[in-house]
Amino acid sequence: MKAADAEGGAPAALTLVSHALCPYVQRVAIVLHEKGLPFERRTIDLARKPGWFLAISPLGKTPVLQVRGESLFESAVICEYLDEVAMPALHPQDPLERARHRAWMEFGSAVLNGIGAFYAAPSEAALQERAQDLRARFVQLEEALEKRESAGPYFAGAGFSMVDAVFGPVFRYFDVMDALPGMADFALWQGLPRLARWRAALAARASVQQAVGADYAEGLRAFLLARGSALSRRMGALSA
Repeated sequence: MKAADAEGGAPAALTLVSHALCPYVQRVAIVLHEKGLPFERRTIDLARKPGWFLAISPLGKTPVLQVRGESLFESAVICEYLDEVAMPALHPQDPLERARHRAWMEFGSAVLNGIGAFYAAPSEAALQERAQDLRARFVQLEEALEKRESAGPYFAGAGFSMVDAVFGPVFRYFDVMDALPGMADFALWQGLPRLARWRAALAARASVQQAVGADYAEGLRAFLLARGSALSRRMGALSA
């Protein structure tokens, strides 16, 4: 399947420059899968960024999508481009609703920042505080889902949207972290049935599943253990 645009169409072969754990790479991969666009992945180590990568990524971050001899960086920009050139559309037709979805995509990035602050928390007290921050965000999401006008498993109801592509990688962190020692004590998901159903629907979606490699969970556990954080110490105590 080829993506078509006003200049004659994007190529069937796209290259997604990736890091194995990056949630922003995952959201682009999800969009590519949803649109049936074939692509190759080129995975790099962000701790040892090659020169060719720095030449195409001005911010030194993944993802980068290479298309028609050009390199697009920043996941939001890449996803918007893909939604413009390939069907099915993952944004609503109505401009106001589309703007609302884009706002919730930014909210998803804020949740990712909160997850990073959680797993990097230096002390148990800080870990508790960051867990409370995440819980507050999840309560906001539950309230947003409650206000939907249409029923269905996804953010906007029956149809998969760009907001879903953002939150699939968010929830995937907890497929690993929920099994870590003491995570149940934080009660992040307690009393949030709509959020739990949304999370389960995204986890079952083929595009979300295919956005990471088979070794993702193992890689994430190794990453968390190496952080030297309060969460790392909990993990170390379990394995000792």
